[in-house]
Amino acid sequence: MKKLGLLLSSLLFIQCLVAQESKKEKVAGYEFTNCTQLEAMPVSNQFKSGTCWSFGGLSFFESEIIRMGMPAINLSEMYIVRHAYEMKAQRYLSMQGNFQFGPGGQFHDVVKIAKLHGFLSEADYAGNPVSYGLPVHAELDAITKSMVGVAVKRPNKTLSESWWPSYNATLDSYLGEVNEETDKKGMETLKATGLVLDDYIELTSFTHLENYKKNILFIPDNWTMSSYYNLPLNDMLAVLNNALDKGFTVAWDADVSERGFSFKNGLAVVPSTPYSQMSKAQRDTLFNSTIDEVNVTAEMRQKLFENFETTDDHLMHITGKCKDQNGNSFYYTKNSWGTNRNSCGGFLYTSEAYFKLKTVAIMVHKDAIPKAIRKKLGI
Repeated sequence: MKKLGLLLSSLLFIQCLVAQESKKEKVAGYEFTNCTQLEAMPVSNQFKSGTCWSFGGLSFFESEIIRMGMPAINLSEMYIVRHAYEMKAQRYLSMQGNFQFGPGGQFHDVVKIAKLHGFLSEADYAGNPVSYGLPVHAELDAITKSMVGVAVKRPNKTLSESWWPSYNATLDSYLGEVNEETDKKGMETLKATGLVLDDYIELTSFTHLENYKKNILFIPDNWTMSSYYNLPLNDMLAVLNNALDKGFTVAWDADVSERGFSFKNGLAVVPSTPYSQMSKAQRDTLFNSTIDEVNVTAEMRQKLFENFETTDDHLMHITGKCKDQNGNSFYYTKNSWGTNRNSCGGFLYTSEAYFKLKTVAIMVHKDAIPKAIRKKLGI
């Protein structure tokens, strides 16, 4: 009976895979076939907080835990965010205020914080959501920025011993208390996941950086001044495709300011005709049918980066790839803006052109990188 149960489970698993591969979804004027759709936890909602880096990063690690065959866990974004506010305040003071202090961050922040404090589940640390069960951080961000701003000016000439306890009390009030017990449980949770955090690599692609070497990427939210491996553009795309083909999801840092990025329509595309040159009718019907897209070059994306038209403004999670009705490649992308703002349940379809043009960085497991590229990186 046990063998029969295993056989039936295997058949059901195969049927589920086939169903995923043959599934079609119509999004605006596009029809997609999901060739690969890897497992991920349900879409969350960062709501009114600038914490996409934690939501995207933890969604990625949740999928990694599932990929490794470990029990699925809903990780607490706010536990990581809470510790980030502490680290940012310390950095702000040591840099005498010459440092961007804000809610933003990068995927490596999740790794750095988890190495020190581990992970907690959402059930263990919800982060004191104050509106509809969702985070609202405008007041928290304003108060913490004011506090570090006053502290760095040292109005009493010497920094008061009350400064750090009062700052932490503010974080406790808005996000929840952390202490030795939460750290202990956090490290136990991390150990139970089986994750080896040193196995995760951040990659980028810009022409001003040396290829196949680690480079500091000077962007505002890289507040730890961490390094990324730089790749030629086609190699970065090869890493993405190889990862998805081998069952690895990809953490994605991108610019979403383009007119072709429409979460409402569930699409991110780069029209070959610039939006500024479109007629009103073309703009109004932009997503009603498939369009020709820009042939993206490394020089093109570099220019946008240097002109601040590509910035590190949103981090998401790529969990699959598919084809549109014309055979063009798209990537199934999990966002953190809830499930009710589009017809895709909080996901969107990102074109290959959009990925090539607007990617700032990605994070992957080192085994997701093609062997030839890994060899060049010395990994």
